This record gives sequence, structure tokens and C-alpha cells, in this order.
Amino acid sequence: MTYQEILKQYWGYDTFRGVQEDIIRHIGNGHDTLGLMPTGGGKSITFQVPTLAQEGLCLVITPLIALMKDQVRNLRDRGIKATAIYSGMTREEIIVALENCIFGNYKFLYISPERLDSEIFQTKLRHMKVCLITVDESHCISQWGYDFRPAYLKIADIRKMLPDVPVLALTATATPEVVKDIQKKLQFREGGQVFQMSFERKNLAYVVRPTERKQEELLSILNKMDGSAIVYARNRKRTREVSDLLNDNGITATFYHAGLNNDIKDIRQKEWINGKHRVMVATNAFGMGIDKPDVRLVIHIDLPDSPEAYFQEAGRAGRDGQKAYAVLLYAKSDKTLLSKRIADTFPDKEYIRKVYEDINFYYQMAMGDGLGCTFAFNLDEFCCNFKHFPVQADSALKILTRAGYLEYTDEQDNASRLIFTLRRDELYRLQEYDKDTETLLNVILRSYTGLFTDYAYINEETLSIRTGLDRQKIYETLVMLSQRNILHYIPRKKTPYIIYTRERQEKERLHIGREVYEERKESYTNRIHAMIDYATAEEQCRSRILLRYFGEKNRHNCGHCDACLKKHATGIKLEEFLDIKEEILQRLSQGPASMVRLTDEMEGDKDKIIHVLSFLSSEEIIQLEDGYLSIRN
Repeated sequence: MTYQEILKQYWGYDTFRGVQEDIIRHIGNGHDTLGLMPTGGGKSITFQVPTLAQEGLCLVITPLIALMKDQVRNLRDRGIKATAIYSGMTREEIIVALENCIFGNYKFLYISPERLDSEIFQTKLRHMKVCLITVDESHCISQWGYDFRPAYLKIADIRKMLPDVPVLALTATATPEVVKDIQKKLQFREGGQVFQMSFERKNLAYVVRPTERKQEELLSILNKMDGSAIVYARNRKRTREVSDLLNDNGITATFYHAGLNNDIKDIRQKEWINGKHRVMVATNAFGMGIDKPDVRLVIHIDLPDSPEAYFQEAGRAGRDGQKAYAVLLYAKSDKTLLSKRIADTFPDKEYIRKVYEDINFYYQMAMGDGLGCTFAFNLDEFCCNFKHFPVQADSALKILTRAGYLEYTDEQDNASRLIFTLRRDELYRLQEYDKDTETLLNVILRSYTGLFTDYAYINEETLSIRTGLDRQKIYETLVMLSQRNILHYIPRKKTPYIIYTRERQEKERLHIGREVYEERKESYTNRIHAMIDYATAEEQCRSRILLRYFGEKNRHNCGHCDACLKKHATGIKLEEFLDIKEEILQRLSQGPASMVRLTDEMEGDKDKIIHVLSFLSSEEIIQLEDGYLSIRN
């Protein structure tokens, strides 16, 4: 089938959008490709269509579990075989998924970058017929990007295992510098090309509201506007506080952050998507891969630390193409708070060396030892013992990771596990279970092996489906059985780890290079300043500021941001004033002209043109000499 026929058969569309077809044809011809497409631009079509047009499987690398589940479900609903591997799955479930990709004629395998170097995956990958590698959120591979993740660097090793397979990198946010770095890190071959869809969102109005009373302003905006909304806050505690504030004022809301259990996150996400809650209050952990097109409003109650983060989060409004708003609430104190993040994210080098020394004392690590050692890590306990602030200590550990001395994983997922403490015959002799407990025990015994000799990893969500009991009931039952010494149940938790990637060094010999510290600090500082400039600009079109940051030159103003709708001192809408001013200066740059000729040649309201000319003259931007207007030197 042709690409158009596949699009029509599986998605019901007659034509592709934007640069979709260019990307599909380029990657379909076997060339490495980078697609820059804004949120809602239809990125998934660009790898799903060419995969269906050829033999083999597409390996999709993405950090987003929500996106994996959503896209696998959507593909299966269309009769396309797809699977995913993510945290919380048992070893048996992972093996089944990988075996299906080898023998089951599956077309898509979604996997997180952290799992690329596991022995089981790499062993099975050698037997798969892979036709395409897709790297979603590819800006994460660049150290100059706003969301660098070291695990993405492992993708280069996968390319070596599959040297003839083309790679498609996709991202919604990348500066020109990051675009170059993505191609370098992914080892683009000759013939590789970049395709960019305009980042302009014509239906999205960007608004900055200066206010020292953010909570009152937030309530006012939500009460004046209808529709689903997202409110972004800077930390986990604030998401709960803002959610409580909204509910107390009659606006249905829930909150979401990375510290919540995955089951709770799934429930809250579904409730918001289905309209049970009007507002989702969240940290930046929420949003990527969430398919809700009718979000009318995204409000940032706190400033993000980069235009990339802001653009991506704001872009979750209006994905259905209807009018939507992205509102940033800005207080004077925000500038100070945002600038403070620079020192928190890049503590001085002597402090970093002190943290390294304290880690060695924490684990009683002798000089010259440590290489390959792995330890569970409790950041709060470490900071309490050695008198560190958690934010700076966390940043220091991440810098030590980039410098190659440690590997600090701050979100290592440990699945739930259990072991029976009674023998099988003793278990059957007990007759005092209620019906739900008996059902759960029977399902556990049928689903997992080796439960009487070793811990087995379990999945409460799977048990819920198989028993018909809700997730909370399963948890409470397993805790009860554990308290009665029938089994030992260890609930799932996220455990940070410290891994020594080198033997312990003397702290004076630690080398923290420019590319790890100074250059990254400069890049981060520039992003902070760009965000502050956006928030404080008063007479520049918001859309043009963002587009210019991403290297896209746009000569027209959007016409519906707060700056464009604001009236200039002349009494003309700022958007109109700036357009007239730009045309006047462009014409006069070609040489002097009389006022009569200039006003006759320009289209539009003559009175407004004359008002702008008068203003430019009073501001000494242009001058009138011998009856001719010209730009003042």
C-alpha cells in the first residue's frame, strides 16, 4: 500500500499535515531524519505510517509511560500489533513481550531509554527484524537541551547493534544549537536531514498577567473562562495547596506529580480526561503523551526555568485547533526566585567535591575501592547526617554523574514483591479466609511461580484485573496477610541508587570539566534570562518572542496575545502600531520619501499611518528634512 492508503485505512485521513509526508518519505528511503514538530503536530504518524509500509518492527524509545500505554492501546484498537516495556512489569511479562516481537509479527515495541542496556533486552534485540528506530523527546539526548537525560546516550550503542537501520528523531522543542547536537549524538549518517514544521500556534493566545496576588488572579481567570484547564506549579507541595484552594472555591481539581504512585497517577489522569475534574494542578511531570485535545487554558502560577519547558507545557492547550489561552502569572519576586535556581542547580565546585567526600564517608568507601558498587540511597538521611540542603546536594550528585565519578538515579522503580512464609500444605490447611482473600490468593498462586522459595515480583494492577478487586483492596489484603505472617509483602517504591562508575578518588583530584560545569551553567543561565525577558516584555508580540528563541523568523505579530491587544500611546492597538511602524521603517530603509507618497503607497487607515509617523518623529526615530522623511542616523 502507498503511504496515503495506509493513512486512510488506519486513521481515516485523506492527506498528511505540514511536514509529515516529507519526514515519512525521507525515513522511508532509509535516511536518518530529525522532525521538529510542535505539540499536537502529529508526530506519531511520521513513524507509524512508514513502519506499516514495510516489513519489520519499529523500536520506539520514549521516557513517557503514559504515552507508551496510550499509543499501544490506540494501535491495538486499529488492529495493529504493538507492545511496550516499562517499570512495574514482571520478568515473565517482559520476556513474553520481547518474544512476541521476535515471533509474533509485532510492528511496534515501545521502551524507555533506561532499559536499553539490560542484558535481556539486548539478547532478544539481536533476533528482532527492526526496520526503524524512533527516538521521541530527542532533545533529551543533548547536554545543551533543557531536559538532558544521560540514559539517552545509550541509544548510540543500539545504533551500533543495528548499523543499517535508519533513525527518526522527534521533538517539539529544540533551539538551533540543540538540533545540531541531536544529530551528532545520534550519529546521523550522510543524507540525514532536518524537517521543521512552524512552531506558530495561531489558535493559542499567549498572555502574561503581572500580579502580586496570584491566587486571586488564578481564581478570577478560571471563573471567567469555561473549559478544561491545567495549572502548572513549581513543586509537589504547591500542587496540593493550589488544588485544595480551587476545590474550596467550587472549582473541581486534582493534583499530579512524580512522587505519586503510578496507579494513583493513572486514576487522576483518567478522571481529568473524562471531565470528573475540570482542573489538573501539576508539576512539569504531567502532560507529555497526554491526549486531551480540548484543553482551553494552561496557566503557569510559577515561572518555568526555560522557554523550552514553557512552550511545551503551554502547547498542551488548544490541540483541537479551537481558541485557547496560555497564561503566565508573573510577580516581581519571580525574577529573584528564578535567578536563585542557577546557584541551586550549579553549586560551586568546592561544594561538589565536599558532597563527593561525604558520599564516600556515608558508604565507608576506602580509597581506590568502589568501582561497580551499587547502593540504595536516601537523600534526606544523607543531608541530615552531613548538613546539606537537599536541592543543592541533588544538583551536586547530578554533576558528579555527568563528570563520570558516580551514577545517581533519583527515580529507580522497584516493583512490589512477595514470598510466602508458610509452606504450601500449611497455607491450604487455613480455612479462615474471606471470599476476596481466597480469590486473591488463588490468582497469585496461578500467576506466579517460586513463591515459597524466593521473592516474586508482582503487579497489583494485573492482579486487580484478574480478581475484579480494586487496587486499594488488593494492597490492604496483602498487608493484612503480611501482618498475619502468611506471606511477606514489600510494596512497590521508588528507590534512588548510587553506583560507583570509578574507584574512589581523592576529592582534590576530582576533575569537573568546562563542558560539565561552566558551559552547561552558561547555557542554563541563558535560558533563565530568556524566560525572564519573555515575562517582562511589554511591547513585543509573545508569539514572535518564542518563535525567535527557537530560530524561526516570523515577520507578523499574532494579533491576540496581551502585548498585541494592548494599546500603544498613540491610541492604536499595539499590534497595528508595530505592523505600521515596521512597514514605514522598511520603506524608508530603501531611501527618503515624502509623507504624501508614503501614505499613498501604504495600505490601511491613513489617519493611523499619520499618527505612527508623528510618534516616530517625536521619538527621533525618523526625521523630516526638505519635505522628505528618512530614518535618523
